[in-house]
Amino acid sequence: MGLADDPRITAFGLLLEAHAAVTAHVERELHEAAGISGHEFGVLLRLARTPGHHLRMTDLADGAALSTSGMTRLVDRLEAAGLVERATCPNDRRGMEAVLTAKGRRLVEKILPAHLASLERHVSEPLGGRLEQLEAPMRALRDSAKSR
Repeated sequence: MGLADDPRITAFGLLLEAHAAVTAHVERELHEAAGISGHEFGVLLRLARTPGHHLRMTDLADGAALSTSGMTRLVDRLEAAGLVERATCPNDRRGMEAVLTAKGRRLVEKILPAHLASLERHVSEPLGGRLEQLEAPMRALRDSAKSR
């Protein structure tokens, strides 16, 4: 077995390939259902799942794997559509938060059934419904990478 045949390379390659393939299907279906990108819906969904429906821009960027400038442009588009608004952080007047609007919440609620069906088709069904077996190792990878 050569170095290139190392099982770590295989596992990482499969992780990347699975992510790319599943993301392509899910994002296409999001666009068909609502005309928005996966990143846009991801921000709206994260805000909808956060108590108070607001997060610092830097926290949104970290969670979406986008640069701060990339997140700023994305929030600009969502704000122009009336789905989010910006507010000054109550704990840090220099920081800005993205706040989900009522229109943004309604859009998430409208899209969510189709998104859940997409996740069922492209994630849950191929795993035989064993999402809990995927969740723990994915959390471990994420947490380890964030702590370094």
